[in-house]
Amino acid sequence: MSFDFRTLCAIEPHRPAHRVAAVLMPLGAAAAALPWTPPWAALLAGATLALTLGNPCADAAARASKWLLQLAVVGLGAGVNLAVVARVGGQGLGYTFAGLAVTFALGAWLAARIGVGPKIAALICAGTGICGGSAIAAASPAIDARAEETSAALAVVFLLNGVALLVFPAIGTWANLDAHQFGLWCALAIHDTSSVTGAALTHGPEALAIATTVKLARALWIVPVALGLGAWFRRSAGPAAPRARVPVPWFIAGFIAVSALFTFVPMLHPAARAVSLVARALLTLTLFLIGAGLSRPVARTIGARPLILALLLWIAMAGASLAAIRAGWIH
Repeated sequence: MSFDFRTLCAIEPHRPAHRVAAVLMPLGAAAAALPWTPPWAALLAGATLALTLGNPCADAAARASKWLLQLAVVGLGAGVNLAVVARVGGQGLGYTFAGLAVTFALGAWLAARIGVGPKIAALICAGTGICGGSAIAAASPAIDARAEETSAALAVVFLLNGVALLVFPAIGTWANLDAHQFGLWCALAIHDTSSVTGAALTHGPEALAIATTVKLARALWIVPVALGLGAWFRRSAGPAAPRARVPVPWFIAGFIAVSALFTFVPMLHPAARAVSLVARALLTLTLFLIGAGLSRPVARTIGARPLILALLLWIAMAGASLAAIRAGWIH
């Protein structure tokens, strides 16, 4: 039984670029799955290939990315210790909830005035308020976001992550934050955990420990926020939706189950890191496939507005959290 590559890729014979893309896309996917490939690089590589050469495997990539994204979210639960983050999260429950509420309220207000679609805006708010790409990955299937909406939200969040690595250490020094304050600010105001740890490390091990623990505690909000967004969009979809029962997405239940398993079964603790690494590799591969789903018409449709929304929202929330920390309202 032979395998026909054309069943996966719609290669147009009159477009030589399609033949080149059909070779580069699998190679790019393999490279994206390597453990040392940065997520932002995978997303950028996929988008660059799709926008320059086209993606003859777009349909297959879209189907694969949907399932891989959910599997990655489940696996990420192995890196979340429920006991630790629940204790830290309980201590900061009030300001965490208030911060999320302000983020989504301000994000919705800005999106309406800038002209950003509700699903892209919701994903950007989730990434800003919780934990960047992981939150977007969890919220995207819950609200049935299109691939281009997810890609746009991820792209702007990863861009701002890079900016944060450069500017946060300098601002922390200028604001005269001690290690504890700086670690807390990084956890509250930087999107992804990887960038949080990278920035916090510049102010020493105490800042790193505070930043990592608080950020993991905020990661638990992925579950209620994703469920809440899913219910909201189903309710707004039609008049019958409010009376319908909102199903619990299996991948969110899987995230909780895996987290609980690795938290409360001691013999599994050594394997938690390996599972987390595999999950992050799957997530990075998924980002490549999502980026590869972009096209020039879609990119023109999305435009620069999501970036403007994400930047304004990030500046507002980072500034507010810094002011609250310096005033002693958050500790």
